[in-house]
Amino acid sequence: MTASSLTIKDKLASKTWAAAVSIVSNSLLIVVKLVIGLLTGSISVVAEAIHSGMDLLAAVIAFFSVRAGNKAADEKHPFGHGKIEDFSGMIEALLIFVAALLIIVQAVKRLLHPEELELLGLGVIAMLISVVVNIGVSRYLLKIARKTDSIALEADAKHLTTDVLTSVGVMVGVALVWMTNIHILDPLVALGVAILIIYTAFDLTRRSVLDLLDTRLSEEDENYIKAKITEHMGEILGFHELRSRKGGFQRFVDLHLVMPGNVSVEEAHRLCDHFEEEIKEHFPYMNLTIHVEPGEIPREVRATESPVGETPSR
Repeated sequence: MTASSLTIKDKLASKTWAAAVSIVSNSLLIVVKLVIGLLTGSISVVAEAIHSGMDLLAAVIAFFSVRAGNKAADEKHPFGHGKIEDFSGMIEALLIFVAALLIIVQAVKRLLHPEELELLGLGVIAMLISVVVNIGVSRYLLKIARKTDSIALEADAKHLTTDVLTSVGVMVGVALVWMTNIHILDPLVALGVAILIIYTAFDLTRRSVLDLLDTRLSEEDENYIKAKITEHMGEILGFHELRSRKGGFQRFVDLHLVMPGNVSVEEAHRLCDHFEEEIKEHFPYMNLTIHVEPGEIPREVRATESPVGETPSR
């Protein structure tokens, strides 16, 4: 099923199920990592448990935000509730910053007061399980996020992708400690995990804030809309004051469309409906507002062809 064929109900069901899958997987991984981390005494494994804890909280936020963000527009929210997802993405990013800070604190403590690790083989197994599970879940979340244009699910997928990378790093670090008996490698790996987490959190914060501040759509998206309109130059004289923004999975665009003054209201309405249908084929959740204004037909056009596609009188 493509994005354009998904109904609002289908989209909500897909997003809700994806968020639920993330909650279950993160819950299981927290238990595995925390138990193994305590048994081995590895701060890097415990750091990964903290990371998964933040992922779980993010997944819970995503679960409720995708449901709230898909509520229909109402009297108090005439443009819908899509920005709830943007807000949740920002909260998730802030939670990742908190997780990174906790990891840094514990890693520094372990650097100052080294401890010998035990049962490191279990640590390697725990990280391997985490990698396999998170690769599958993150790919699934990203697929649904792209299909439904959900920043909340995309944020959750990026959390898990980061978790995959950090789990690999921790697994390698624990394996090196196991083989070399150099225990200081464990907190150093934990610090590396924290740095990678901070980078991901910064990127998510930036994207969420841009949408909350009504930043325009990408140049690629706007160029697509402009191209669809300019295909009808001849029926129209031009357009201007195109504005765009994004709220959750919804996009909003308004523009002024200049049409010949002799075009009827009915014909102008038909053309606007046509524009909307064409653009929604590419952006199924687009809200397009067109202000039609009359324009003067250039003298050279009058002498050669009609701007509304009719055969000029001789």
